[in-house]
Amino acid sequence: MALIIFIVLTIIAAYGFWLLFVKAGRRGWEGIVPVYSQWIQGQITGRPVWYIILLIIPIVNVFVFYNLYLDFIHCFGKRRFWENCAAVLVPFVVLPLWGRDKNVQFLNGLYAKKLKASAEGTQLTKDDKLRLLHESYNEFKIKYPYKKSILREWADAIVFATVAATLIRGFLLEAFMIPSGSMQQSLLIGDYLFVSKLNYGPRIPNTPIAFPFAHHTMPLFGGKAFSELIELPYKRLPGFQEIKRNDVIVFNAPAGDSVAIENQDQPYYDLVRSMGYEAVHQQFTIQTRPVDKREHLIKRCVGMPGDKISMRDAVLYVNDRPGFVAPESQMDYIVMTDETGLDEQRMRDMGIEIAQVQPGVYILFLTPEQVNMVKSWSNVKSMQMNLRKPGDPEANTFPNDPQYKWNYDNFGPFVIPKKGMKVALNAQTFPLYERAIRVYEKNRLEKKADGLYLNGNKVDSYTFKMDYYWMMGDNRHNSLDARDWGFVPEDHIVGKALFTWMSWNTDGNGFSKIRWNRIFKGIN
Repeated sequence: MALIIFIVLTIIAAYGFWLLFVKAGRRGWEGIVPVYSQWIQGQITGRPVWYIILLIIPIVNVFVFYNLYLDFIHCFGKRRFWENCAAVLVPFVVLPLWGRDKNVQFLNGLYAKKLKASAEGTQLTKDDKLRLLHESYNEFKIKYPYKKSILREWADAIVFATVAATLIRGFLLEAFMIPSGSMQQSLLIGDYLFVSKLNYGPRIPNTPIAFPFAHHTMPLFGGKAFSELIELPYKRLPGFQEIKRNDVIVFNAPAGDSVAIENQDQPYYDLVRSMGYEAVHQQFTIQTRPVDKREHLIKRCVGMPGDKISMRDAVLYVNDRPGFVAPESQMDYIVMTDETGLDEQRMRDMGIEIAQVQPGVYILFLTPEQVNMVKSWSNVKSMQMNLRKPGDPEANTFPNDPQYKWNYDNFGPFVIPKKGMKVALNAQTFPLYERAIRVYEKNRLEKKADGLYLNGNKVDSYTFKMDYYWMMGDNRHNSLDARDWGFVPEDHIVGKALFTWMSWNTDGNGFSKIRWNRIFKGIN
């Protein structure tokens, strides 16, 4: 339904643009042909050719597009603040109105005279152009006697820059920074990424009333940077592609619906399990957040809707076959050395995370290539992967139920929910799917003495309304991921990570603080 409304509004706006082009002495269809329309607008508003060429540069082209568009609107005398805002925010309303209003006339006299001269087969001399430009300016002052103040000029610039940037962040591209090592070495702490909203389709914001450029917290002052006065249901515009297995994806934290403000590094539900509900609510300020304002995470999508997932001895299995392992993925190893030990600074310079347990005993996070390198060192006596044993339950491992004695290295099998998939509901499946059914799909699910009740009705099965995904970090032993909070619903998906545009190494010095080899590096 949302897609149909979007298409209808776009057609209405295009109709209005068609009418305005006709008023400008052009053919109406020229106003609705992408790129060509901007070329004609540049001619009408006197923009040089190089300015139009900027349309091919990503991000910059958005600002160029809106500048050309607003300059064209100004040619009809629509220069007031509210008129500029309306042209950007509700073009499907104002463009048809202006196009059909006989009082709205094309005021660019110079361009009109140039069109007339061209039609008569004559050429304008330089003196003619200067004279006509002067006449056009005087003509415009008589028809539209309005002058912007410096304050108004600045206000316009700030408002439209904000609008354009908000549209870019919301529907096209957004920049993210990697804050943790959960994707080491595929992604490094300090990597700055561009994430595409277009690949999977941009989401319509759940909370459209929000402070610009802030995610969930007001800069400097703290507090919520959004209002829940208006909350829209989940809708996603069409994208260029479907999510594929092993894509690197940014998404909203599934367990981020509740947050302990004073301890946001640890999920609220993990705190409750370790401290108890009363203690958490007495000690911390608890804030709830809608889906689009939950913390952003980045992981690899290792499991698709309908996949069977399991893990045995730290090896991921998808549909009973070994899952994808990124060449740069890390595991932690217990390394024992002789009395010379390891140079910790040298390890960090090599990109190896290290922790000393006791003299001569270290934990190193290594890629497969680094494992072979460390084994070859003469002072290394032994090294062993740090594995959890099967049947040895680990705290905060999905689904956090006593009957499932799972840990991060050994769990499953279970099936990831898929839209339209019907699952039996019983004592065994309830812990696996309870949160998805109750929280993500907004049902009242209760366990009573005589069985399970869904929205007041006794049931023994459930059919899912959304697709779900299984997200894990490439650094398998240093990643808070789906093994803690379970499935990621489709409405939490933000976008696809495209490439690293900057990488900052806080341990470096001078120019070495920038990881030059990672700039504009694609993400696989």
